[in-house]
Amino acid sequence: MLILGIDPGSRITGYGVLDVSTATPRYVASGCIRIQADDLAQKLAQVYAGVSELIAVHRPAEFAIEQVFMSKNADSALKLGQARGTAIVCAANHGLPVSEYGPRQIKQAVTGSGRADKAQVQHMVTAILGLSATPQADAADALAIALTHAHARRGLVTAGSFGGHRSRRKGGNWRDFRP
Repeated sequence: MLILGIDPGSRITGYGVLDVSTATPRYVASGCIRIQADDLAQKLAQVYAGVSELIAVHRPAEFAIEQVFMSKNADSALKLGQARGTAIVCAANHGLPVSEYGPRQIKQAVTGSGRADKAQVQHMVTAILGLSATPQADAADALAIALTHAHARRGLVTAGSFGGHRSRRKGGNWRDFRP
């Protein structure tokens, strides 16, 4: 069973795909959907197309996404919310159940601290999944979202629950694509 994790954005949307058919989550793919448009409607259309392509390629059974967080810049928060909503509608249109996790909850689950920075999240995602290279920050965030969902669905909610969960698979399969 595959989980698609999404870190939404109006310029870069990170994605991460994990196989959770065994007790240890296994890395499948990650990367970024890079938005090329200037017009908001076209940006959202590219987010939708990118997420739709990911769903078609990987055929996940579940979808996890980061919840909106408050920002000092209302315009940025609004654009983020619109990109997030677009990704959720895409998942719903493909019949996927959608789960949402707050930024602090994700950081707490992966690093043990709700105040972890992006570098700490990247480091822990790399270690937990046994990757040979560190994924780009947005892709690492999406993998962290997928990991949080994988453990939440098993009732494992503390950072200690990640201990010992290492994939034997090495190497990277992250990429950028433009829908």
